[in-house]
Amino acid sequence: MLSELKVLETIVPDILEQVNKRYRILQSIFWMQPIGRRNLAESLHLTERVLRSETDFLREHQLIDATKSGMQLTDKGTALLAQLEDLMDQFFGMDQLEKKLADELGIERCLIVSGNSDEQPKVISDFGTIIDETLNERLPDGENIIAVMGGTTMAEIAQQLTPLERANRHNIFVPARGGIGESVSIQANSVSATMAANARGTHRVLYVPEQLSQAAYHTLLKEPAIKSVLETIKNADCVVHSIGRALHMAGRRKMSEEEILHLKKENAVAESFGYFFNEYGEIVYRAPRIGLSLEDVQKLPIVLAVAGGRLKAKAVVAYMHNAPKQTWLITDEAAANEILKGPTL
Repeated sequence: MLSELKVLETIVPDILEQVNKRYRILQSIFWMQPIGRRNLAESLHLTERVLRSETDFLREHQLIDATKSGMQLTDKGTALLAQLEDLMDQFFGMDQLEKKLADELGIERCLIVSGNSDEQPKVISDFGTIIDETLNERLPDGENIIAVMGGTTMAEIAQQLTPLERANRHNIFVPARGGIGESVSIQANSVSATMAANARGTHRVLYVPEQLSQAAYHTLLKEPAIKSVLETIKNADCVVHSIGRALHMAGRRKMSEEEILHLKKENAVAESFGYFFNEYGEIVYRAPRIGLSLEDVQKLPIVLAVAGGRLKAKAVVAYMHNAPKQTWLITDEAAANEILKGPTL
């Protein structure tokens, strides 16, 4: 099919440009539906006149509906979009972009989703689909322990998992860290429980705050139930984690004003596993925590990192200086293109 498209492009040079434009319009409507024409034009950087012409064509061919609430895809449009996605990714070089980004970051592999998760929340659902497919492909037979981080992105990803159990494979989901004082629904305990439920696996619970004094930490370690869960976490075979922006994560952790001033002074841009990094990947602060450490992660055979959106580009680059070489990054086009700009970051 790709060779035939290239032949058509030779005789009709603008055919793929037109196909790509309509594909992007369908894709953006799907991500943000229902959406008005003005907002869609701004998102796609098209004039309203050009967009009106294209959406009129799509509506005439029963691919979209226009209502008072905005435009949305018809069943026919949704089916066509699904057929187009693989073809467009192949033709416009997504595979090459993934390889280039993995080489740039010095990790094993990158998987890139179309779009920008900063502006198109449904892209995060696509991250979940990729995580689900990757776990299904990479988890070996036997018993697997999968450590999971919390956060809004991870909570959405958890909703996309499908049954991963097999007759010869069982999966145990565990929180990769204690709670950090945020909404219960996005804490690692809740995320791992949701993943386990959707994947038809089992899970262990760690009802311990992440940040504790040394005295409290050693007292809790004497509790048999907590000690058992921590040992399970330390024996994880796989971790699924996100990469955060430093000051945003400092806020989520309810860090003190003094600590935040320190992060600003040290130009911290990224956080993961309780470590804060500057843009060169240097560790500028380490929060006291219960759960997996960066040293633990280096030893895991399966490491899946998730971060998307142009705003996360600096954080991804900073963290990747410390990421295990076996890391797979799941990201989106916006972050990938921003990272590959290099010195202009």
